[in-house]
Amino acid sequence: MTKPGGALATSDYVHLHNHTQYSLLDGLTKIGALLDFVKDSGMQAVAMTDHGTLSGTIEFYKEATARGIKPIIGIETYVAARKHTDKDPQKDKNRFHLILLAMNMTGYQNLMRLSTIANLDGYYYFPRIDHELLEQYNEGIIALSACMGGEVGNAFKEGQDKEAEKIASWYKEIFGDRYYLEIQDHGHPKNPIPNAEQQAINEKVLALGKKLDIPVVVTCDAHYLQHEDQEAHEILLCVGTGAYLSDEKRMSLRDYPLHVTNPNEIIERWGNDYPDVITNTKAIADRCNIEIELGKILIPKFPVPDGETEKTYLDKLVYKGLAFRYGGLTEKEATKLSIEEAKKTLPKEILERAAYELGVIDTMGFNGYFLIIWDFIKWGKDNGIVFGPGRGSAAGSIIAYSLKITELDPLKYELLFERFLNPDRISMPDIDIDIQDSRRDEVIQYCVEKYGSDRVANIVTFGRMAARAAVRDVARVLQVPYGDADRLAKMIPPPVQGRHIPLEKSLQENAELKDEYARNPTAKQVFDMAIRLEGTVRSHGIHAACVLIAPDAIV
Repeated sequence: MTKPGGALATSDYVHLHNHTQYSLLDGLTKIGALLDFVKDSGMQAVAMTDHGTLSGTIEFYKEATARGIKPIIGIETYVAARKHTDKDPQKDKNRFHLILLAMNMTGYQNLMRLSTIANLDGYYYFPRIDHELLEQYNEGIIALSACMGGEVGNAFKEGQDKEAEKIASWYKEIFGDRYYLEIQDHGHPKNPIPNAEQQAINEKVLALGKKLDIPVVVTCDAHYLQHEDQEAHEILLCVGTGAYLSDEKRMSLRDYPLHVTNPNEIIERWGNDYPDVITNTKAIADRCNIEIELGKILIPKFPVPDGETEKTYLDKLVYKGLAFRYGGLTEKEATKLSIEEAKKTLPKEILERAAYELGVIDTMGFNGYFLIIWDFIKWGKDNGIVFGPGRGSAAGSIIAYSLKITELDPLKYELLFERFLNPDRISMPDIDIDIQDSRRDEVIQYCVEKYGSDRVANIVTFGRMAARAAVRDVARVLQVPYGDADRLAKMIPPPVQGRHIPLEKSLQENAELKDEYARNPTAKQVFDMAIRLEGTVRSHGIHAACVLIAPDAIV
């Protein structure tokens, strides 16, 4: 797939500035659809650069590699006007965009560290970093100067040409040949929606690149996949800002065509006069090579007493616990026994079952896992916190019963250990733990103090727009009367066995919806826009139950 004349191929262009739906209520592009477009267009790589977050990274990486597309992992970070810790309302509301792309695993780790610092320490309206952090954590990272919201673009926009040159010179000094200036396709006069201001900035950026010997790339700053998605994206912005589509002074990007442009169009506009702004994108893609190792089981080391290993310590706890559970001893008496003394109190079937389970646990590398679970449950119970008796497959483990993780005798109820752990099917143990909800935070805080605040974290959940929610959001933005909006939303069939039915499918198969769509222009407009928004991430929150304990610092 080459341009007439054979000068440039579609694979010579790589989209390096793309916002997916993880740019919350600002990006509309879904990762799978983006990658399908990239592959169908003959491109071989693509970057994901969401605003201030790496949330979509693993989904993007897995989906891209499955399609044979090179994933370029990046972020459009926010650079603070001063230091990232400065939060003066008079001076620090301004921030600048900067595209950062990971070249290698060192760069990927530095991206994660910068994102972590930005969100934990630099958050002021937006997650921010600063120049000092870029000096410290730039290894393995390629930087692009971003759009007119970047430091260089903004300086040119404000007529501060000398300042733009000073900024670009600083970045070149820090990043060396890993710094690129960025121009935007919608600044080309032959773009279907040309922007005069961007054209002026593009011309200055091209001249600056030549003067300072900094390579230039052309990007699309894509916020949605197709040009036809522009109105839906405007509605998404209204959802995020609480505005109506008809508001004249609302935030809008309608003057900019921010879709993922076909590479042939980019080549047609830029290929003759500035072919290097195209080939430089491919050169950057060629420099970026990351392989993320997935599927490993990562369990923290449990701090055992001196002279013990995780295995020897677990064995001691288990056999003492079994002597209490099955040996007719009190818990206090059992704790004083050695392993051999404890074994003498137990019948043969208990010893055989215990040896089998301990062998499987040791072989699969889960000694530390059991110790971690045992430890915080013991601490909680010792402090009067109520735990459930145990449910799910863990109740089939005599080890869990001996450690008082569960309170159900698996032998009495003939429960199978293999439903819980099976050496033929390697997977993480899954122990369902019910903790008194009013004191759950105390247990989490105990883990934070024991393993370190940088190793214990909640995990995120993403709330996505289902069909009814999308209809209600669109209707509000379009100022459809509440009664009509409510009626349209309630016409949508409810989920079947917990699975939402896509609105597009319901409009084809539900006679009432189909009729409403055909005869009611307002309903048609609402449903058409809701189809484009459906499935988009609308919010994020903290998972109600899951807490992560990691073997290393979480960044």
